[in-house]
Amino acid sequence: MSRAEAERAMPLPILILRPEPGASTTLAAARAAGMTAHVFSLFEIRALPWEPVPRAEVDALLLGSANALRHGGTALTAYRGLPAYAVGETTARAAREFGLDVIATGKGGLQNMLSALDPAHRRLLRLAGRERIELATPKGAEIITREVYASEPRPLPDGMGALLTRPALALLHSGEAAAHLSTLCDEAGIARAHIRLAAIGPRVSARAGTGWADLQCAESPDDAALLALAARMCQEAASGHHLPN
Repeated sequence: MSRAEAERAMPLPILILRPEPGASTTLAAARAAGMTAHVFSLFEIRALPWEPVPRAEVDALLLGSANALRHGGTALTAYRGLPAYAVGETTARAAREFGLDVIATGKGGLQNMLSALDPAHRRLLRLAGRERIELATPKGAEIITREVYASEPRPLPDGMGALLTRPALALLHSGEAAAHLSTLCDEAGIARAHIRLAAIGPRVSARAGTGWADLQCAESPDDAALLALAARMCQEAASGHHLPN
């Protein structure tokens, strides 16, 4: 058996790079699907000090991540009961549990949700991370942004470098993770040519750069679609060729 054949016969390790608590959720789903998965969080989420906006000056909240609710602190209690636009189901669930009235849940990012904004919601408070995508404000609306958390990059985790010396597949949940992984591999002298990347969307994959064994995007920006893509890419790696979408 050649080295290439031997590598294809081995289960392709799945590297989960997102921070907790999302990392453990993805790990459980991956292992339930029969994948050999490992968590190597490349970021640590920390709260940032921020100046609240008076509730009377806010019509609705704009939420791009559940991290805004996890790390926003006690000042968030002033907004309970307000309408909220949530970027995905996980964020929407966290918003409901917090006591917000989720009126819309998006699947293609916050910008798409703004195109269907309720006319009554002209003053939006965006609770965001320090690293975020800039939004185009709809005509007649105002978006006030408060940075309530930051994703701090971490050095190459123990054990991750060893896994990357042979074929592996990394899950990319954010553009920051894509860019940081690229930097870590380059700094450690880890070749990209045998590492496959599954990205949650095109904006994320664009941050990864080139030279990888394979780079594909999930059909929709959610964890289920990303894991389905990872499973397909594992099949492709085992068969030694690229399966059609």
